[in-house]
Amino acid sequence: MNTAAENDLASETPRLHIILYEPEIAANTGSIGRTCVAVGAMLWLVRPLGFHLDDRHRRRAGLDYWEHLNWRVVDHIDEVVAVVGRDHLWSFSTKAQASYTRAVYRAGDGLVFGPESRGLPLSWISSPENRLVRIPIRPEARSLNLANAVAIGAFEAVRQIELPGA
Repeated sequence: MNTAAENDLASETPRLHIILYEPEIAANTGSIGRTCVAVGAMLWLVRPLGFHLDDRHRRRAGLDYWEHLNWRVVDHIDEVVAVVGRDHLWSFSTKAQASYTRAVYRAGDGLVFGPESRGLPLSWISSPENRLVRIPIRPEARSLNLANAVAIGAFEAVRQIELPGA
């Protein structure tokens, strides 16, 4: 899906890609879109989506930021891999061992997040080609809200990318 904003921003190289694999909640996606605008990231939505793209909750959460968002909807995550490159993807999972702060992020990297109710599929996280990281949390909290997890990962990646000499 091409949007006017996407066409306007297509010539810009995003410093980061945020990939939502089968997102389920419109309001989370709206908030994540707002975060992407704030950090200069492109948002990828991998179908199926758990909401309609015109959902009022997505619009409300994204407020007037959505028009500034560089975003694309694709049918399969392999379409993202073909553009970004597997060696530029960091997959966030509660099943990962390495902390997201130990990763070395570079401009153009992509952060992959699974759906709110189940996370990334086992077929994805079990692939030796995928670099897995986790956000350390206490066991009493099974996981974080998706929008919060994306913000934590995105701002750490941007912090590293913007370090002098990076």
